[in-house]
Amino acid sequence: MLLIGYDLGSSSVKASILNAESGTVLASAFYPKTEMEINAPEAGWAEQDPDTWWQNLKLATFDVLKQSDADTNQIIAIGISYQMHGLVMVDKDYKVLRPSIIWCDSRAVEIGDKAFTEIGSQRCLSSLLNSPGNFTASRLKWVMENQPEIYEKTHKIMLPGDYIALRMTDIVTTTVSGLSEGIFWDFEKNELGSFLLDHYGIDRDLIPDVMPAFSEQGRLSSKAGEELGLKPGIPVTYRAGDQSNNAFSLNVLNPGEIAATAGTSGVVYGVSDEIKYDPASRVNTFAHVNHSKDDPRLGVLLCINGTGILYSWLKRNMVFSDIDYDEMNQLAAGVPIGAKGLTVLPFGNGAERMLNNRDLGSSFGNLNFNIHSNAYIIRAAQEGVVFAFNYGMEIMKTTGIQPSVIRAGHTNMFLSPIFRESLAGLTGAVIELYDTDGSQGAAKGAGLGCGYYSGFENAFSNLKKLKVIEPSVNESDQYMDAYQAWLAELEKALA
Repeated sequence: MLLIGYDLGSSSVKASILNAESGTVLASAFYPKTEMEINAPEAGWAEQDPDTWWQNLKLATFDVLKQSDADTNQIIAIGISYQMHGLVMVDKDYKVLRPSIIWCDSRAVEIGDKAFTEIGSQRCLSSLLNSPGNFTASRLKWVMENQPEIYEKTHKIMLPGDYIALRMTDIVTTTVSGLSEGIFWDFEKNELGSFLLDHYGIDRDLIPDVMPAFSEQGRLSSKAGEELGLKPGIPVTYRAGDQSNNAFSLNVLNPGEIAATAGTSGVVYGVSDEIKYDPASRVNTFAHVNHSKDDPRLGVLLCINGTGILYSWLKRNMVFSDIDYDEMNQLAAGVPIGAKGLTVLPFGNGAERMLNNRDLGSSFGNLNFNIHSNAYIIRAAQEGVVFAFNYGMEIMKTTGIQPSVIRAGHTNMFLSPIFRESLAGLTGAVIELYDTDGSQGAAKGAGLGCGYYSGFENAFSNLKKLKVIEPSVNESDQYMDAYQAWLAELEKALA
């Protein structure tokens, strides 16, 4: 039996086909081969056309089927992972009314902050576990205020994964995990957060019906099957935001376990069974994929918008065009820890939650034209991302998350020895790297949702650990000195 998983990111859509029994990946593919465009009609905005997601998902499906030569009759379930916090709006005919406002868009910051003050911080934090902030509910309020003609035509609002499921099944649904990431879920009452909807004047009928993350959420329609080259009737049985799905793909499901990613954005995601929150909402608490009222599993999420996007920007704009990432890493390896005083603040991809929704932009500190070459800039950029991780992890500790082991996929910036060694050296955490990714996690989620796997242990029995990076005791002081220099630059920028 086969499972297919999709991971909808802001850069590309990835598909993987797994042999359900062995966990072996038959094939993986992603589209586009260059990054999907993020449109910014105004400063601080970030939008994508949902149909572009669907077109790239189709191309990834064609590719993965061709590579694997899979018998589509053997595909028993579909799983979906998706970029979190996006807003998709459709009319009664399920036609998209405007581009999706995606995760790194900053336009709703003031709306969320105002609601936090007017409703009251204690009410918001005790019920929503977060400030309304710059999340999906606040983005919907922005549309209501600034594009009322679109709001009036809206039949349903969705997260990006809900939209992909709609295109597959012709059914509009969502999940508790998804609603919590949009700040629509009341954890005290275990229901839709009516008090926030009332405050914003949002019609409850816009919110889709709620389904469990692991469940049959519809079946592939004839039209979608024809478009994808798949057999109609395959059930969609799993859906989760990309960071909760990344943690799931690493078998991070229980209190005290930690997952991390460092793609376009960087994330540290810790699981807790306690209803805790950061009073300043700099790190955020959402329902994990296995959360329930009686057995709570909360994901405490640190998000840094500017991580891998900084590295790709450097590659495009500040190093030789024919160099690849491995060669960049090799150049940086010849530079000492701390890059001889050069610091990089990586915050050039929108307002950063851990900085109280400040949009500082990225900047270079202490640049010396006589010392600092491309190699130093590359090293300082990687260290800047590591230092941002550490800064956020210090905040996470106030919510009870104490990282001693961090699990990550062997991909993106975790492919860089400098990045992972610096992260281990500074935080003191052991880093474990696994042979998995979001699309594979989505496929395994589909296997659980359709009942093929008897439980989590069965689903992850073949998860392969590739590397273990132990913290370097001998270099810890050097990392801390470099971090303190970076921290001084950050404090100046925040002043």
